[in-house]
Amino acid sequence: MKKLFASLLTLLAAATASAQTPKYIFYFIGDGMGHGQVLSAATYKRLVQNDSLPLLMMQFPVAGMVTTYSADTPVTDSAAAGTALATGSKTRNNMLGMNADTIAVNSVAIDLAERGYGIGLVTNVCPDDATPGAFYAHVPARWQWHDIALQFAESPVSFLAGSKLRGAMVNGKYTGLYEKLADKGVTIVRGVENLPAEHPSKLLLLNTDTVQQNMGYTIDNPKGNTLGQYTDAAINYLTATSPDRFFLMVEGGNIDWAGHDNDGPTIVREVLAYDDVLRQAYDFYLRHPEETLIIVTADHETGGMTVGQRSTGYNQYPKVVDRQHISKARFCDYCWEILKSRQPITWEEMQQKLVADLGFFDVTKLSDKQQRRLKESFDRTFVTLEGEAYENLYSSYPEFALVVFDIQNEIAGYGFTSPKHTGNPVPLFAIGVGAERFGGSLDNTDIPRLLRHLTK
Repeated sequence: MKKLFASLLTLLAAATASAQTPKYIFYFIGDGMGHGQVLSAATYKRLVQNDSLPLLMMQFPVAGMVTTYSADTPVTDSAAAGTALATGSKTRNNMLGMNADTIAVNSVAIDLAERGYGIGLVTNVCPDDATPGAFYAHVPARWQWHDIALQFAESPVSFLAGSKLRGAMVNGKYTGLYEKLADKGVTIVRGVENLPAEHPSKLLLLNTDTVQQNMGYTIDNPKGNTLGQYTDAAINYLTATSPDRFFLMVEGGNIDWAGHDNDGPTIVREVLAYDDVLRQAYDFYLRHPEETLIIVTADHETGGMTVGQRSTGYNQYPKVVDRQHISKARFCDYCWEILKSRQPITWEEMQQKLVADLGFFDVTKLSDKQQRRLKESFDRTFVTLEGEAYENLYSSYPEFALVVFDIQNEIAGYGFTSPKHTGNPVPLFAIGVGAERFGGSLDNTDIPRLLRHLTK
């Protein structure tokens, strides 16, 4: 009888330990997605879409706040932040997969691969960029894209997806990177429609567009959510090749890009689209609630985005988001094409463009002061050619485009403090096995540490 009781206790302890170890881990990293970005999307959902339910991520039972500083500055870059989120080690800005002493450190994904987990990484920007790269590469400088991509081939990561490889071109010359990867056993596929019926042991899924570094903003892309398609492909791949356990990181890189542009309506669309992608993981969780963990957080905040600003005071008018049909980046391209072609454009023609793409003068009412500012900026940019140009991390802006979107943000009620990253903390949401450990105030290095403890 005592032996039977002891055996039952052993089985109970084993079952309890098993229940506390997630077999399926989804790690969602919204690049640049701070509290302001999340709350702006939630406000739009409530006031414009008349949906009283919060964003899916906000419905998760565990919530926390995460500090993001790097080893050498209060404001991190994506490489140092990605390294912290992936490995649990602080490092200096621009360093990837190494600690502050330039010593390589393994990511939690590599550790899990050694324990039999299948590993997938998905992004809607370049898969050899900072956030995905932090999970498999070790380089002292994040722009060593060629080396980063080759390290993917040597890593245990089996599924990698994104827009294009930045390391394929160096100083305007092709490096032969795709052939090198193929020689190392990597199967390269362009577009989900071309995925093979049989799952290769190592798959690199890229966009069919070989020029753009991101897959295009949701606001510019009526064809659908490419990140969602790639996430679905990753889940199918990992379920087939590693049915017992897997780890999948999904980065929403476009949130950061739009944050650098201070493009409020585009940010809102990107957060909503990212929340839709999250539902794929949540649906998987509903099928495997005793075996799945989902974590949603960000590497840093971009733009210092706020719900409300000086011009709107306590009010906010997010309905203008529905009238914006073009991102600031694409509108800048339109303006630059006019300037480079030296084809004159009249104020009346530009007004028609603003009505069609942003609802200006029509649904979106401008004050007399805003209209004067807009017209004066148009004249400087397109008539006298005296308008200034502004540079940012991913874009360059003619003066008129900058003014157009400053006014758009004013009307919508989106405030920004910077075109760069900030040191603001970022949110964390979690659900599933062990989720309760991720609540409260954390540092970004705590997340992989807790994941390792859960899965040891």
